[in-house]
Formats: sequence, structure tokens, C-alpha cells
Amino acid sequence: VQQISRMLMKLFQRARLEKPGQEDPRAAEFILSLLVAMYDRSGTGYVKTRSAAAALISLSGDTLLAKYKAFFQFYAVPDGKETLITPSALRSLLTDLNQIPAIVGEGCTLSCVEIAIHDCFHGVLNSAIVEEKFLSWLRSEPAVLLWLPTCYRLSATEMVSHQARCR
Repeated sequence: VQQISRMLMKLFQRARLEKPGQEDPRAAEFILSLLVAMYDRSGTGYVKTRSAAAALISLSGDTLLAKYKAFFQFYAVPDGKETLITPSALRSLLTDLNQIPAIVGEGCTLSCVEIAIHDCFHGVLNSAIVEEKFLSWLRSEPAVLLWLPTCYRLSATEMVSHQARCR
């Protein structure tokens, strides 16, 4: 938790320099509290860096495709010349991401995660998939992660302005 706290402080310090006045001075503290609530419910003082990264990626303002590629980079395992997602790695990713809606009482059950893994690997002959297959599966908006593209679309529409006048 201390490492993540230092990393968040540096991250938000840079954000303050790049866009002064657009960031709450307590943002790092708030994000750390959220990460601890999601990933350290037993109060051990330990949060996996990868879990924290997945949460930060999913809550970032980046595009869905950029988020999906970042998930692949963090959870995929090297296999010779390729980097692949295994069912085990996908289970870790989905479990980590499921903590985000779970914090507000909207998480799914473990069976949802298993169904999603089965769906992702349906028809796959190998025990792992390449990035292209992983991205294709995510673009199909699996039910277990439906909240992610929905939140992205909602945040994207906040910036839309129309020059129309209503009566």
C-alpha cells in the first residue's frame, strides 16, 4: 500500500504540473482509499500492484481499445515469441476488475467469471490466446464487463456539446 501511495502521489504531482487546477489535491488519497477498499478488505496493508493497475486503467479517461491493450500487457504471459492470455490470467483480470462494480454492490458472482472465461476460450484449441483474439472477445462486450464500455460511453458523452437551443 505504501508503494502504491508513493506512485499515486507522483502520478498526481505530474498531473498537477501538466494541467494546473484540474485535479483535487486529495485525489491520490481518495484513489488509494478506493484501491484499499477494493483489494485489501482484510486490512493486511497489501494490494497487488497488478490489481491496482487494472483499476487505474479501467477508471482512466483513455479509449476502450487502449484500456483493453493495457489489460493484455499487464496480464498476458510470455510464451516463446508470443505473449498470450491463459484462462488463469483472464480469471485474475476478471476477478480484479469485478472488484470495481462490487465496491458499489454491483459485482457478479464467481460463476459469471467462469462463464466469461469459457466464452472467451470457446473454440480455441490452445490453452492460451493471442492479443487479437482477446481484443475481439472484449469488443463483443462480455456481460461480466458490460459496465466498462457503459461507463466509457457515459464519460465520453459528458464532453459533447450541441449548438442547438431548446425552447
